[in-house]
Amino acid sequence: MTEPTQTLPSLDGVTHEYVDAGGLRTHVALAGPPDGPPILLVHGWPQHWWAWRDVIPALVEAGHRVIVPDLRGHGRTDAPASGYEKEQLAIDLLALLDALGVDRVRWVGHDWGAWVGQLAALRAPERIERLDAFGVPHAWGSRTDPRGLFVVLYAGPIATPILGTWIARRVAPRILTLGRKQGRYTPEEVEVFAAPLRARPHVTVAMYRTFLTREMLPLARGRFAHRRLEVPTRFVLGEGDAVTKAIKAGAVAGQPNLVVERIPGVGHFLPEEVPELVVQRILAS
Repeated sequence: MTEPTQTLPSLDGVTHEYVDAGGLRTHVALAGPPDGPPILLVHGWPQHWWAWRDVIPALVEAGHRVIVPDLRGHGRTDAPASGYEKEQLAIDLLALLDALGVDRVRWVGHDWGAWVGQLAALRAPERIERLDAFGVPHAWGSRTDPRGLFVVLYAGPIATPILGTWIARRVAPRILTLGRKQGRYTPEEVEVFAAPLRARPHVTVAMYRTFLTREMLPLARGRFAHRRLEVPTRFVLGEGDAVTKAIKAGAVAGQPNLVVERIPGVGHFLPEEVPELVVQRILAS
């Protein structure tokens, strides 16, 4: 297993721990009072905990205990050869909460971190006070949702044998550049995110190969159609985000605890494009 050699990015008031939970050594950034109401911030691909750097200070100021892990294989968390099914990522993070002694948490996710939050909410609704999901479709979209084709075109080359590894080492900077509509990442910021994944290309390949080969078809066939989300949930999506364009704002049929909000002029990376809005939504209820 290749370890990232890059210096860990720093943020005032944040400490770092490595927690053995569920058989995985997980890196977690921690901030705020240990006895404050806990909020779990979960990043997506191709990022890690530092994606929340503009959100963490405001949550700490509001008195929250802020828990910001790196997903399996991302950032400084261990990167085993397997275990990148999104259900397993949810299990990883529930085990992390157990290890930290956190019974119930506000789950805030972006990209895969939001999708995994959905799965965790369905698996263990008693553990999640509410879910705020940014930049990812919910699980109850139309079965003819055209984003399925987009996902195949985008993720298919990454998931291929041999070629996928070559692409995985190079694709993160491109995605970061194309997906953001407000502001731009500096070259240094791009490198902070790209370097750990470049050192572990199998992680990117596995994230998308498991989705395309094991998860996408059951989803398209309505795997979650008869599952009711019991956790109060808000999806916040950028109008300029190609991944979520087909998702309509408002209530979702059959899911009384789920509402979708769309934000004009914003792309995929909401925690960095509009951090003030993200903080406002997190603290709104």
